[in-house]
Amino acid sequence: MKVTLATLEEQTGLTALDHLERSVRIPVVDGPQAQGDLIVIPLAMIAASVRIPPAAVAWEWIDVPVEGVDLLRGEAGGNTHTLVAEPYTCRWTRRLHDSERLAIGVFETTAPAYLLHPEHGATGCAPGTYVIRRQREQEGPRARLVAD
Repeated sequence: MKVTLATLEEQTGLTALDHLERSVRIPVVDGPQAQGDLIVIPLAMIAASVRIPPAAVAWEWIDVPVEGVDLLRGEAGGNTHTLVAEPYTCRWTRRLHDSERLAIGVFETTAPAYLLHPEHGATGCAPGTYVIRRQREQEGPRARLVAD
């Protein structure tokens, strides 16, 4: 199925800004990808610093509904990053341990899942397990969170 920004907007009821092309197919990637102040990283790449507690029970995982799950509201513009997937293909949780304290959650998907944002459009994640982290940037000797 060809997933475009237009199809995700229709599915979720969310809208992207007018400057974004709505008819182009959204690429699906199985590696790290950034979107504004978030970065999505395959769990296997950072398993040394992020882990899901073995005691995590089923109720701590949330099935991603067709309209999506809001992950993070941007600090500067207030726009929300939303995780979107077909029903029964993706679940996510905020229950994890991250030694760098940047993670806001992890999701597992058996079909492509998409991260939608009004300013950035959408990116696609191939089936797998991913950590959603805040991005940080170096400013002189100090690091700070990216504000979107």
